[in-house]
Amino acid sequence: MVKSIVTRVGNQFNVSIAEVDAHDAWQSAVLGIACVSNDASHAHRVLTKVLEMIDNSHFPAHVADYQIEML
Repeated sequence: MVKSIVTRVGNQFNVSIAEVDAHDAWQSAVLGIACVSNDASHAHRVLTKVLEMIDNSHFPAHVADYQIEML
């Protein structure tokens, strides 16, 4: 299921996404998502939409916690 989410999000939102931790954990995954933009508000909107898509998708998955960091 993680691979399907990663593929779908990457294709739909043109962001970089990968499983970055908890590889051996059963029924949990830690995903890292990166968006490059010259407008911080645009990047924040894209990342928020990605979170909403994952949480509201047909996958039996939900977002337990998230952190958005702008560099």
